[in-house]
Amino acid sequence: MSNSDLFRQAWGSFATGVSLITTVEEGGSVHGMTANGIASVSLDPMLAMVCVGHSAKTFPILEASGKFGINILAEDQKAIGEYYAKSDNSEDKSPATFKLTGTGTPFLTGSLASMDCRVVNAHVEGDHTVFIGQVSEIEVAKGSPLLFYGGKWMTLNQ
Repeated sequence: MSNSDLFRQAWGSFATGVSLITTVEEGGSVHGMTANGIASVSLDPMLAMVCVGHSAKTFPILEASGKFGINILAEDQKAIGEYYAKSDNSEDKSPATFKLTGTGTPFLTGSLASMDCRVVNAHVEGDHTVFIGQVSEIEVAKGSPLLFYGGKWMTLNQ
């Protein structure tokens, strides 16, 4: 087993929630990426971060737009998580619906929480960039989260 495989296996032991990172392409269409590399950074000011791989289609789009949404997936949104986890989903219709914030950031309908973030800093670290976003709008709903553990989609009831 290579060191990178072992590294991936080690992090697979850490249960995470699942998010959909959304941004807008130059032509105005919604672009999304399933991610669990997100975190709260600061309360004052409200800052959140997302890690995006340089080979991901999302990377140049997010870099150009300077904004992103973090949408925390609910347990019934597995199909959305799977769809946006694919590297090429151009042949299929997205199972997601969105509404735009005042700044034009897509919020996922039915998510547990959504945050509108404007990039205020970016740090290149290895093969990823850590985008720091200042949060300007937040929506929160009730429900249970979609989880990811050991390479599998899970819920709290499993």
